[in-house]
Amino acid sequence: MAKVIYNCQQKEREGQDGTWITADVLSAYTKLHKLGFAHSAEAWQDGKLVGGMYGIRLGKVFFGESMFSLVNNASKYAFIKYVQQLKQEGVELIDCQVYTEHLESLGAVMIPRIEFIQKLKSLTEM
Repeated sequence: MAKVIYNCQQKEREGQDGTWITADVLSAYTKLHKLGFAHSAEAWQDGKLVGGMYGIRLGKVFFGESMFSLVNNASKYAFIKYVQQLKQEGVELIDCQVYTEHLESLGAVMIPRIEFIQKLKSLTEM
């Protein structure tokens, strides 16, 4: 988990000056991971971490935080494999936070805020 967050932190992103992923964020997510709330999906090649993503799982919702790739399509691979796992575990909604063409290419769709809030209420009940 920590390696995925670190790589997300290091990733330069167009239109962004710096990162929101601070040492405090890394520490908090590490604690949340130990408690079973934070999760990562990883892509490895020849023993090296080359892509991944992380976020929070509450009930039947996964809240994606960030992704990175060091090799073309590595984060997509990690995401797709993780979505398959989440479906098997009964997850019904993945919150991407920021709608992008990249996420749209993976199947993301915008939903109205009121519908999103209603889904959160029903899917995060634990």
